[in-house]
This record gives sequence, structure tokens and C-alpha cells, in this order.
Amino acid sequence: MKNVIEIRNIIRNFQLGQETVYVLKGIDLDITRGEYLAIMGPSGSGKSTLMNLLGCLDTPTGGAYILNGNDVSEMTDNELADIRNREIGFVFQTFNLLPRTTALDNVALPMVYAGISKKDRIIRAEEVLRDVGLSDRMDHKPNQLSGGQRQRVAVGRALVNKPSIILADEPTGNLDSKTSLEIMQLFDEIHAAGNTVILVTHEEEVAAHAHRVIRLRDGVIESDVRNK
Repeated sequence: MKNVIEIRNIIRNFQLGQETVYVLKGIDLDITRGEYLAIMGPSGSGKSTLMNLLGCLDTPTGGAYILNGNDVSEMTDNELADIRNREIGFVFQTFNLLPRTTALDNVALPMVYAGISKKDRIIRAEEVLRDVGLSDRMDHKPNQLSGGQRQRVAVGRALVNKPSIILADEPTGNLDSKTSLEIMQLFDEIHAAGNTVILVTHEEEVAAHAHRVIRLRDGVIESDVRNK
């Protein structure tokens, strides 16, 4: 299988006044296309920093990050924004939906930045909302939807540009246990359809859905285990 992500000796430091905080201390990681991966670790382990790097929201202090054959470690902010929109679908704990905008328009938003025509945006957004089980909620705004429905809109938005990777940060963190299970079943379906899924979570029952679990501690990979 071809690697969609290759990380070599990734280091990330932050300056806090006179002090340097060493968050990631030389991470090596390969993720193949179609993998279902969970990243775990206690607070301060570096998992959020690693997610930000994987998602091209940040660049490393040192090391190389190759995403789909592109070296993103040296990219400018504009280049990062472009590759983020093309290659990565984000799902956040807090949904990050536009409150005054319908589910359909929220899902269509990444396609605006990709320069896709309005007619094609609507066709694709409707298709994705049907896929995530919201065909009857397309014209609803976020405050008219339940937490689980909002997260489904967010998942639809993540899928709409057909990205290389779906990156989910604590995707069930704001949901009750029944809704969490429904959202995780949706991620299972997304993976079964051939998508690469990376979850960042502190919940063992969420990580159990993944086929491979990486645990970070103090900025290094402590373990890398395949479940299935």
C-alpha cells in the first residue's frame, strides 16, 4: 500500500519567553492510504501538536513531512491553506459550523474555496448530506439540529472535497454515549468506503474502532499497535 503520510524525525518546539518547550521530540510515522488510525496520549503528550502538524495547521521546527508526495514542512501559509483544503477533511469536537448558515451551505463551504461552481457545489453537498443520513435536514441551521446531527454536518463538510485524509479531533467529545456510538459507526462506514481516517482521542472506546493505535508520551511514540 502507498503511504499517504510520511513523517521523519519531526520536532516541534515552542518559545515561551526565554524558555524553549520541547513538545515533539523526533517522531517517525508512516500512514498508508486507507488506514484507520487513532492517536492517543495523556494531556501534554503532544497529540494535539501532532494533529496540527498532520492537518497542515502548523509547520515543524525540524524534520520532514511528506503528504501525498508533497513536502509540506517547507510550505508557505498560502500553500498550506491550499493543501489543507484539497487533501484534508477536518472534524472538530466543537463542530465549528457557521451558525446562521444551513446544513447545505455549511457542507458546501470548502468547495467555494476550491473554486467549484455553485451548481456543482449544491449537487455534491446534497449527495454528501444524504450519505451522512441528513437528507431531511439540508435547510436546517445548526441551532435547529441536535448535537449528533451537527456532527454529521461537520463530517459531511469534511468529506465534500474528497480529501486524502479525514482528521477528527475528539469527534465525540461533546456528545452523549448513544450519539457517540452513532457517529463512530459513521466513521466506520467512511473508512469502509476507502477513506484514510485519523482520530485524535483520549477515549479508549473511540480508539477501539480504529485498526491501529499510536500512543504518545512526552513527545515521543510510546507504542504503535495494530488492533485488527
